[in-house]
Amino acid sequence: MPKILLIEDEAAIRRVLVKILTEENEAYEVEEAEDGLVGMEKIKQTDFDLVLCDIKMPKMDGVEVLEAVKKLKPEIPIVMISGHGDLDTAVNTMRLGAYDYISKPPDLNRLLNTVRNALDRKELVVENKMLKKKVSKNYQMVGESDAIQHIKDIIEKVAGTDARVLITGSNGTGKELVAHWLHEKSDRSNGPLIEVNCAAIPSELIESELFGHVKGAFTSAVKDRAGKFEAANGGTIFLDEIGDMSLSAQAKVLRALQENKVQRVGSDKDIKVDVRVVAATNKDLKKEIEDGKFREDLYHRLAVILIPVPPLNDRREDIPILIDHFTDKIASEQGTAKKKFSDSAVRLLQEYDWTGNIRELRNVVERLIILGGAEVSETDVKLFASK
Repeated sequence: MPKILLIEDEAAIRRVLVKILTEENEAYEVEEAEDGLVGMEKIKQTDFDLVLCDIKMPKMDGVEVLEAVKKLKPEIPIVMISGHGDLDTAVNTMRLGAYDYISKPPDLNRLLNTVRNALDRKELVVENKMLKKKVSKNYQMVGESDAIQHIKDIIEKVAGTDARVLITGSNGTGKELVAHWLHEKSDRSNGPLIEVNCAAIPSELIESELFGHVKGAFTSAVKDRAGKFEAANGGTIFLDEIGDMSLSAQAKVLRALQENKVQRVGSDKDIKVDVRVVAATNKDLKKEIEDGKFREDLYHRLAVILIPVPPLNDRREDIPILIDHFTDKIASEQGTAKKKFSDSAVRLLQEYDWTGNIRELRNVVERLIILGGAEVSETDVKLFASK
């Protein structure tokens, strides 16, 4: 049952509002507070789904309550209650973060619709936060080695800026995780993170994918289509495996970085974009430049901050932590009890040559959980973890 706090200094108005909100067709639990100070004490002690707050009150007025709640519990929607003379103030409270306002005396339908909509919004906000936490959990950077700590330190320093970042490392090392951490810790975290795997898109389609196209630009362009740069506006675009991008697409990416503008394929109209670019590659781009396969000017634009991600073989001390992390994750995904690995099994896995890096370790751990005994033993590792 949704909990509503009603902060109103006029007892008669409180009675009317409580009656409306608790009649048989509504299922709201309503608490009352006779002024702003009492209301704030209740908000500190209880998680309310909605606050209805009068504007003019003694001790602490509604605007002060609104500002305090937005700092303390910003997810709670607040609907202001305004007398006839408070309408200008009520409108101003919307700029301060109020969900809506209702006038005295309250109209039954207006009040109930506003309350329902505000509660729906609260539910969406909470759901989005939970989803974001799930995303964060999926992209945890696990490890305590010096190499991983160094990467975390760089991210802490760089995330709050708009500096472009180039992440390097072999396949399976976790370059994507670094990109996600950069985005989630940045001021753009409320904006989109758009991922583009440059190696997976045919060279003749990469420009359309990145910059969009207009109808008729090519045979299959049956309608206008926005590209990934436009989709990432206000957020981050992650260009994975950028070393596989064609030279013509590289030229357009360079222009987008220089001018913060893109042009759809088949159009000469500029579209302004506000995008942070994070790129990753498993190639040696300096060698690619020497071979004429990658633009040197684009490299210098992208590599403002370089983050090399080490192979798993260079951070073997993290393998026990990674095994524990993966066993937790797999048990949660499969709805089963977590399976333990014996110390000797873990030590043996630390000695393996992990050419496929963390991705390979995760696959081996899952295989051992499925095929191994009640406790994964050294024998299980020898039987089932062979290359």
